[in-house]
Amino acid sequence: MTDRGRPHGPAHVQSWLRMRDLRREMIQLATSGTLQRDIAKTLDVSQQLVSLVLSPMGGVYRVEDWHASDARLSLEDRIEIGLGCQREESFRAIAHRIDRSPSTISREVAANGGRLWYRPMKAHRRAHALARRPKPTKLSCHRRLRRRVMGDLRRQWSPEQISRRLREDFGDDVTMRISHETIYKTLFVQGRGELRRELTRCLRTGRAKRLPRAWTGNRRRMIPNMVMISERPPEVADRAVPGHWEGDLLMGRDNKTAIGTLVERSTRFTMLVRLPVDHSAPAVREAIAGSITTLPEALRRSLTWDQGPEMAEHVRLTVDTGVQVYFCDPHAPWQRGSNENTNGLLRQYFPRGTDLPADDPKRLRQVADLLNGRPRKTLGWKTPAEKFAEVVATTT
Repeated sequence: MTDRGRPHGPAHVQSWLRMRDLRREMIQLATSGTLQRDIAKTLDVSQQLVSLVLSPMGGVYRVEDWHASDARLSLEDRIEIGLGCQREESFRAIAHRIDRSPSTISREVAANGGRLWYRPMKAHRRAHALARRPKPTKLSCHRRLRRRVMGDLRRQWSPEQISRRLREDFGDDVTMRISHETIYKTLFVQGRGELRRELTRCLRTGRAKRLPRAWTGNRRRMIPNMVMISERPPEVADRAVPGHWEGDLLMGRDNKTAIGTLVERSTRFTMLVRLPVDHSAPAVREAIAGSITTLPEALRRSLTWDQGPEMAEHVRLTVDTGVQVYFCDPHAPWQRGSNENTNGLLRQYFPRGTDLPADDPKRLRQVADLLNGRPRKTLGWKTPAEKFAEVVATTT
């Protein structure tokens, strides 16, 4: 056998193959509990040779019942790596001999102390420990992180909001980092473990899987003097200028109760409008005017609405408030995407098929505060309340 690399020539190859097969037989016999002297007699070799082969294993195969797949390094492979390190062979030569990638050998040796400290049996035990499943999750190991995640879930934050806010709040502290996928997996797959199953109800959808949503359009009767969204100034579309709003009604059970929702496009700040009596056009106009006129004039620029009959008095609303109303195209909810998304978030607090607290201003303020207190990805993980406060400060 050559000093470095795989043996060359037919005789050398045959010798190397015989030695490899002999080594495997020694390991198999040692695994079954055969003594070294008996192994030597059985294979007709010296006990010194048996000791040399088995010494990296401590003389005994101690990682019981673990047989690595062909994709993993076997104990025999690790013994070859150990011998190669002792002979100061290159990683490429070792890899060529055991038919592996040189990078595999390099990573294996580096992960187990380097050439001088590489021990095959110790490396095999480590690989066995790392391969065991299931592994303990991060939330089970870090109590402080678990408490924070559970607290944020109870505040109705989404897993992605929680994950990104942890990065903002704890910087380089890796013990306080977790991906949103890990949170979802812990909730839905491991549910009864680190995060209790009932916390899934704190998610916006309240369910553990996605469901298809049927879409149905409603025919609207024409509203006189509509100004269409195509005539809206470009500054509204790019969200650079604050004061442009999107609005809609959130409907309760059997459409008997309703709440007006207003969302500022640049900050995603949400206002909930009381409609205690009904949601007719006069009632909606008066309620929106009463809410929007509490804002500084610089934050009352435009309002984008769908073609619902509740906005039939839009001309008078513009006269009363100075806010120009623009109407979306039919069946185009994406043209007021911020408001559509907000209405979806609100269903976490006001589920479909339930009566809405249209005459409970305290409850509406509470929900608005919760929603405006959520960090948003689109705001660089700041909250709508924080961004809106910045805007108000610059306009007053």
